[in-house]
Order: sequence, then C-alpha cells, then structure tokens
Amino acid sequence: MQPEYDLTKMKSRPNPYAKKLKQQVSLSLGNEVIEYFEKKAQEKGICYQELID
Repeated sequence: MQPEYDLTKMKSRPNPYAKKLKQQVSLSLGNEVIEYFEKKAQEKGICYQELID
C-alpha cells in the first residue's frame, strides 16, 4: 500500500444504503429516563440521542 494517496481526482457518489441506516421514530420517554441518558451522555461528552442510538 502506498504511504500517501491523492484523493483529489476521486469522484464522489452517494451512499446507496444511507436511507436504510436510520429510521426516524417518535418515542415517549419519562423525564427520569431522559435525565438519566443526558447525565450519562454528558459524562461521555456526547449528546443523549447518540448515546441512546
């Protein structure tokens, strides 16, 4: 493998599977659950939605 690659000439294309990666849902959670995940996410330095994901 080469130590350095020139990616400036590479053509980009959309990911055909991107729409299948996530699906938006509506979910009702209790305040205690949200607060728990917010606290844990803050400890890890990420948003609580990402932690739940």
